[in-house]
Amino acid sequence: MHDERRRIEERVQRLHDQRIKAAIYAAAVPFEIEAWQAPGEPVPFEEAAAASYAPFEMGTPWGPPWGTTWFRMRGRVPAEWAGRRVEAVIDLGFVGDWPGNQAEALVHLTDGTPLKAVNPLNQYVAIANPAVGGEEIDYLVEAASNPDILANDFSAPTPLGDIRTAGDKPLYTFRRADLAVLDEEVWHLDLDIQVLRELMLELGEHDPRRHEITHALDRALDLLDLDDIAGSAADVRAALKPALSKPANASAHIVSGVGHAHIDSAWLWPIRETKRKTSRTFSNVTSLADEYEDFIFACSQAQQYEWVRDNYPKVWARIQESVKKGQWAPVGGMWVEADGNLPGGEAVARQFVHGKRFFIEHFGVETKGVWLPDSFGYTASYPQLAKLAGNEWFLTQKISWNQTNKFPHHTFWWEGIDGTRIFTHFPPVDTYNARFSGEEMARATRNYQEKGVGTRSLAPFGWGDGGGGPTREIMERARRLADLEGSPKVVVEHPDEFFAKAREEYPDAPVWVGELYLELHRATYTSQARTKQGNRRSEHKLREAELWATTAALHAPGYAYPHDKLDRLWKTVLLHQFHDILPGSSIAWVHREAEAEYARVAEEVEALTAEAVAALGTGGARVFNTSPAERREVVRTADGSLAHTVVPANGSAPLGTGTGEAPSPVTVEGRVLDNGLVRVEIAEDGTLSSVRDLRAGGREVLADQGNLLRLHTDLPNYWDAWDVDKHYKNRYTDLLDAESVTVVEDDPLLGSIRVERSFGNGSRITQTISLRAGSPRIDFETDIDWHEAEKFLKAGFPVDIRAAHSSAEIAFGHIQRPTHTNTTWESARFEVSGHRWVHLGEPGYGVAVINDSTYGHDVSRTVREDGGTTTTVRLSLVRAPRIPDPAADQGRHHFTYALLPGATIADAVAEGYALNLPLRVADSAGTAEPVVSVDGEGVTIEAVKLADDASGDVVVRLYESRGGRAQGILRTSFPLAGAEIADLLERPLSTADTDGNGVPVTLRPFEIQTLRLAVRK
Repeated sequence: MHDERRRIEERVQRLHDQRIKAAIYAAAVPFEIEAWQAPGEPVPFEEAAAASYAPFEMGTPWGPPWGTTWFRMRGRVPAEWAGRRVEAVIDLGFVGDWPGNQAEALVHLTDGTPLKAVNPLNQYVAIANPAVGGEEIDYLVEAASNPDILANDFSAPTPLGDIRTAGDKPLYTFRRADLAVLDEEVWHLDLDIQVLRELMLELGEHDPRRHEITHALDRALDLLDLDDIAGSAADVRAALKPALSKPANASAHIVSGVGHAHIDSAWLWPIRETKRKTSRTFSNVTSLADEYEDFIFACSQAQQYEWVRDNYPKVWARIQESVKKGQWAPVGGMWVEADGNLPGGEAVARQFVHGKRFFIEHFGVETKGVWLPDSFGYTASYPQLAKLAGNEWFLTQKISWNQTNKFPHHTFWWEGIDGTRIFTHFPPVDTYNARFSGEEMARATRNYQEKGVGTRSLAPFGWGDGGGGPTREIMERARRLADLEGSPKVVVEHPDEFFAKAREEYPDAPVWVGELYLELHRATYTSQARTKQGNRRSEHKLREAELWATTAALHAPGYAYPHDKLDRLWKTVLLHQFHDILPGSSIAWVHREAEAEYARVAEEVEALTAEAVAALGTGGARVFNTSPAERREVVRTADGSLAHTVVPANGSAPLGTGTGEAPSPVTVEGRVLDNGLVRVEIAEDGTLSSVRDLRAGGREVLADQGNLLRLHTDLPNYWDAWDVDKHYKNRYTDLLDAESVTVVEDDPLLGSIRVERSFGNGSRITQTISLRAGSPRIDFETDIDWHEAEKFLKAGFPVDIRAAHSSAEIAFGHIQRPTHTNTTWESARFEVSGHRWVHLGEPGYGVAVINDSTYGHDVSRTVREDGGTTTTVRLSLVRAPRIPDPAADQGRHHFTYALLPGATIADAVAEGYALNLPLRVADSAGTAEPVVSVDGEGVTIEAVKLADDASGDVVVRLYESRGGRAQGILRTSFPLAGAEIADLLERPLSTADTDGNGVPVTLRPFEIQTLRLAVRK
């Protein structure tokens, strides 16, 4: 019996693959083709239409890497095709088994109207149904010859990731450009057989339904005339109808299908190519919506909509119409699908602000859910931020990629660090590119963790990244699977409908508390260090510009708040937080451009800040403090001299403002720095041999060499830029050969010792270790000239602390992670992310490690022979992956990190801001008081700006930063007319109490609050 079934299965496969598919197009005639190679970057349609074209033959190679070739295709529908369904069929020479990121084309009418894209699995353009015969066809086809970076399966570096190194050899060979007749009966037969055969293969050996389908296919194919496939297709379909008509079991799992096209805003292609990918895919989607009234397409990333609006207005108009008809569903409510861990808290807020506002303004739609299928883990701040933006649900897929532990839920409540919960779903189909195959449907049912209490899951369907999105074949599969025995039921519906039904049937779903940590792609916290540094510094520079622009707008007559400029600059930063740009997992071209964009943003933001400060008038040297805590610091003035100054939070003060008591001076004796607060001893090899906290009775902080630079061999099993595998720890070299250890600053206000090292393949590290008067913070200003390959550099601080957990800053708070590895869940967190600081503590004492631009780190705990405990935190400084960017991280890096002995969480918060927001010295009259100030432990101001609606209201975003309850008073230096508590989009939620020029504030642990303050005129 087994042999008989195998015979039938092999027969079905051969007849389907070799005969039926070949008969889908009944007749064809070739187009006449001419070609024009666009020089350099893509050109507008008008320029291409006016170009001179040359004859082009099928079978001719075309398309240099990253090039654009325009093809003119002319043809006439034969008269004898009248009454038939006629299409253009175009095969640009598609290669490989991935439908995205290779040759793609957008077909235009000669008046510039985009019709539809041509992709590997979507090669047709509809012409007429039915044709009348004699129709004249004249197309201009913009074809992009994008290289397939995945062709070698990421097994070797490739120069194709940058136009500067890709060469000019043609990549593709044009195979087909025909007018053709689609035989709809054969096409439907093809799909009938596919659906039944795939279902058959997924059913169990002893399932009667499997045997029924097997024999139904066998009997039906007996009716197939191999000499007349078209003429016998109807009979075969009729014979298969009973097998396709049996309804699903009443208890069958329900799959809610949502059309989708996951388009990375940059990845294995530059941003300029994404602009074209979106136009091509969106053209396909709107065409499919015209063909299938039951089709619904969910699309996120407001940035991509804006690109289409600005560059392809006719496609944009079709999108707007599809939204009105309910077939197009804007989702996600973010500017881009950003990385889930690395953006700062205010940046995540702005992702929602700009994304949701775009959809409200242009479509009248307020999105209800966060759509983030493909980010590399998710911060525990997301539930609160999502809810404050007006969202009700959260969707992702990526956690299904976990290497070690299978996530225990598919439908659940996700609880963030403040206690906010949001209804969350992971599609058990384990893909965001579903096509309703039998294997996918079986997997969705098999995987679903909520069996017995829930009945439904979601499946995003369609080809992404240039694959063209959903296809008519996928829609036909969905129709056949709507109610079919042996399969889950498929219904195409809006994701809001799915979430409403899922929540209704399972209101008491289980709760997952804390971060959604992805047990994979941990190197994305470190790869492409300059991109990450650009993001961090841009976030802080924008905070600075907004604060001083607000101050100037309120206190400097005639100054105009730069709403439009700040809006544009924020959107640039938000775009580069996309989950393959900021994580460092894109090709060289992307990161080269990102660095240039960050430099441009820095220049423009610096100019805005300087303009705002200058608007306050002149009055001598003044120090500006953008951080939310008072600063008592040593600063360097424009002439290079040093001064100790005291500056209020979010305010300014004359340079050198005294406190009545000068800090103890710094002394430098040999390799020892001492400022009366801490004493730092530097060994001959340049590591820290001792750090004593003099405020704690001379307590030794270190348990071993401090600031130990360790160079690891780093070759992950797969995905070089994305992954760091646990075995990297097994092979390493400690950098202990110091070329020089010299004193470079010996001043009562500042002592510095410089350590220089060379190592490896011509790499150099220069570190300046500094101690300032009045501060226990030890800074390590680091310059690296990096020329390593497949290496990983870390800086370790083993401290004499028995820490049960580490605390790492995340967006609007911090998260605690165990330092033990009791279970596989803790063991899998061998590399984790954080923002500006990591804190280690035992009752009564703590230490913080602070940074100005890195995110990855690891924390481990060991017991020493003397019975003491060493807890080690190691910052991940720089990597050297070779795929997809062969030169990733090569060259110069400059950053600073710091050790803060005796630190509380509050100290870590304050010094994290301080290191990332250097004091600014400028000639300015300043203002007598900060525009806003707050008293109350733990109440931390994150952003101060004018309201986006240009009303003149002041918006202040604050949060509780220590993990406890907090109360305080927010005071203003301007006359206060009233205050409201608002959502992230600055829409009032409730009236806030006011007391003169103050607003009482009460916050739960890690609660975020947005206050909208009206200025009395």
